[in-house]
Amino acid sequence: MGHLGPLFSTTRTMRLWLWGPRSLGVALGVFMTIGFALQLWGGPFQKKLPGVGLQLRPPWFPSQHPSSNQSCSPQQRLVFLKTHKSGSSSVLNLLHRYGDRHGLRFALPARYQFGYPRLFQASRVKNYHPQNEEAEPPFHILCHHMRFNLKEVLQVMPSDSFFFSIVRDPAALARSAFSYYKSISSAFRKAPSLAAFLANPRAFYRLGARGDHYARNLLWFDFGLPFPPDMRAKKRNLHPPRDPNSPQLYVLPSGAGPQAQTLDLNALVHPVLTVAEGHHHQTSSPPSLDAGPSSFIQWGLAWLDSVFDLVLVTEYFDESLVLLADALCWDLDDVVGFTHNAQAGGKPSLHAAREDRLTDEQQQLAARARAWNNLDWALYVHFNRTLWTRIEQYGQSRLESAVAELRARREALAKHCLVGGEALDPKYITDQRFRPFQFGSAKVLGYILRSGLSPQDREECERLATPELQYKDKLDAKQFPHSLSASPKLPGYFPHGHQAPLAG
Repeated sequence: MGHLGPLFSTTRTMRLWLWGPRSLGVALGVFMTIGFALQLWGGPFQKKLPGVGLQLRPPWFPSQHPSSNQSCSPQQRLVFLKTHKSGSSSVLNLLHRYGDRHGLRFALPARYQFGYPRLFQASRVKNYHPQNEEAEPPFHILCHHMRFNLKEVLQVMPSDSFFFSIVRDPAALARSAFSYYKSISSAFRKAPSLAAFLANPRAFYRLGARGDHYARNLLWFDFGLPFPPDMRAKKRNLHPPRDPNSPQLYVLPSGAGPQAQTLDLNALVHPVLTVAEGHHHQTSSPPSLDAGPSSFIQWGLAWLDSVFDLVLVTEYFDESLVLLADALCWDLDDVVGFTHNAQAGGKPSLHAAREDRLTDEQQQLAARARAWNNLDWALYVHFNRTLWTRIEQYGQSRLESAVAELRARREALAKHCLVGGEALDPKYITDQRFRPFQFGSAKVLGYILRSGLSPQDREECERLATPELQYKDKLDAKQFPHSLSASPKLPGYFPHGHQAPLAG
């Protein structure tokens, strides 16, 4: 396959037997050896860039880059692991739109999630019927919330599907998760504030308590990885060890242009607390950080590298979308869209690229969040690094040009499609087709379409503005027109058993 990102075919076939982390106890040593080899194999591979053309070229915004003959075929077998509170709802919208326009079939849940927080089971896919080995799997896209379980995913999707996901800095993710899941996580519910929770998380958190998977290492959980034995048995913090030869983590501050900064990876893998004392800063190691075996974390990362063709990074969302379009051999317009599931009144993101802009209190909060969510931090550091390796392969100036076009296209679409050209408070959204599901302490913003749109433009603007739950119902009705959906209708729907909401 000629696009950026997929691993060697050997790695793809390994998906058939590297079914998942449950085999860790049997073959950890073998997996570690294979895993480190896969890390070497899993680097990015450059392809010839197809023309950066736009599919939607209405007269009000002509493409500046006409399409040229493509040297690759668009990838249409996709598995997207939709992680929580990481911008994944915006990715889901572009997958919904692409599949909707091209008549692709989605592997849909009976409701809105695949039994989350339980591990994914193929039997939860609506209208799934086991196929014999010669039969082609009937679905093109698997993308709704699940806890990843590769063995079962491969019952539904072919092994050469394009697997991708998205990660977010645990410091920013913790703030969003605390606001959104406070009512259903016992740990968050007992804490008066995020700062109070992170100051002494063990006063509130209890391993295995109802909804508390939202309160610690949520990304690691969503990826379906097992937790280290020390963390499960002794309930200790596990933290990646210092590596004097570790590579650097690349960060590009927003608006900084091509001058990427480099940060010492040891400092990032081992966040420290910053305590203000007058005009001086004193740093100290976070409390209760017991160094655990790095082999466990390295195995997990190597396993993910062997499975996932690309992992996006929320803090570099537009850069990630450009790489995604390139990897899938899609037009850039296929990944242009609006932000979905954004909370009103969001504070500046606490991610590494803005570290120098944070107050002492914010830096301390960020360090505590990363220390508490140490497995997620290891994931983030790893996939931040792999993203920037891909960017270097793609070309910095070429990336900047594509990102600029993507943002210009998004702005033009917003002005053309939306009242006010931006997301609005849900109290103004009376059309239930576009009113996002409301949950948590913060309002979830949505969109109102402008009047006077042509039928063709209105159809595309509706796709861009439709929230994930309503879009799932639309796809369900399209794929199964003669069956009654088991999905309750909005509003007032609480997915899965313990009343946890959907969020990305």
